[in-house]
Amino acid sequence: PNHPDLVNSFKNIGNEHYNIGDYPKAFTSYEKVLEIQQQLLSPDNPDLAISYSNIGTVYIKMGNYPKALSSYEKAFEIQQQSLPSNHPYLATSCNNIGEVHRNLGNYPNALTFHEKALEIQQQSLPPNHSYLAQSYNNIGLVHHKMGNYLEALSYYEKTLEIQQQSLSDNHPDLAMSYISIGLVYKNIGNYPEALSYYEKTLEIQQLLLPPDHPDLATSYNNIGNVHTKTGNYLKALLYLEKTLEIQQLLLPHNHPDLASCYISIGVAHSSTGDYPKAFSYYEKALEIQQQSLSHNHPDLSMSYGNIGNVHTKMRNYSKALSSYEKVLKIQQQSFPSNHPHLAISYNNIGIVHYRMGDYSKARTSIEHAIQIGQQSLPSNHPDLQQWRNNLERVKNKQ
Repeated sequence: PNHPDLVNSFKNIGNEHYNIGDYPKAFTSYEKVLEIQQQLLSPDNPDLAISYSNIGTVYIKMGNYPKALSSYEKAFEIQQQSLPSNHPYLATSCNNIGEVHRNLGNYPNALTFHEKALEIQQQSLPPNHSYLAQSYNNIGLVHHKMGNYLEALSYYEKTLEIQQQSLSDNHPDLAMSYISIGLVYKNIGNYPEALSYYEKTLEIQQLLLPPDHPDLATSYNNIGNVHTKTGNYLKALLYLEKTLEIQQLLLPHNHPDLASCYISIGVAHSSTGDYPKAFSYYEKALEIQQQSLSHNHPDLSMSYGNIGNVHTKMRNYSKALSSYEKVLKIQQQSFPSNHPHLAISYNNIGIVHYRMGDYSKARTSIEHAIQIGQQSLPSNHPDLQQWRNNLERVKNKQ
């Protein structure tokens, strides 16, 4: 039963399951490949590294980042023993390890590995090779997570430039770039531009993917979130519920992506003034995140922030304050001190102090928010304008 031909059969079956988004079945097939290879091959054979990489990639899709990391590290170790130091496979492993660090919220580590990958590729590949595009994209993603939005945009545009030279108009990689660029525009407050990139993405995906594919869920989610930002809440809920429908079919009930979807639906309900409904979605999200993330992961801070927002709206100010303080504590551990998310927290804390009649504390917090925003956001960003208005309101009360 350990014949080399079986390896190819299981690998092909694994790839087929992977391509349609059935990750548990893909995992089983890749595990079988590895089992057979371990009996047939020497422990430093590069084929083993490929199997560990495949398994790592499935772990990522299933949201199990620690296991993904250990699979990718095994692959990298084998490659370092068996391949020349500028071999493209080593770059792929560096990118994979970087991706896991990114998902775990270890952004400086992620950046180190992605930059190492780019360095190897620049030595061994032509300047418009698709792997280089991938590395530019990865570096862009980390800058994005660290709040360096304009830096992120410039890497994403390098990626897109290579892709447009070498790919067909409806290639799935183009869709990925459109998503990333759309996200940056959303973060810098340019919602119409964000929406147009998300819609380009969806157009490609609807041509290429089955209707219940996880990537479609991501696009519906992105479009829903922009509609929330621009005040089209009913349209937003329509898209977000499509997302949830696909995810509930495909994902384990405690997968981090489900948490993100619950959050988005919560935000839309909160915006229509249905605070109890919003609160119940936020609680569901928090429950998943507490099971699957480290206690200072940035995503947890977002959930505490959402819960704080609902408490504020429902006038439970002391509960709101304690939620926002949890947020700030996590952010101070995981973000640089001028990250725009910290500004949002200081503003939120300021607003609660204002509502509780503590104007001097309110003023200190909101001034702090503005100070950070001036360093890290464009001067016409809607949030920054809002915080300045908040400060005026507080000053009028003093």
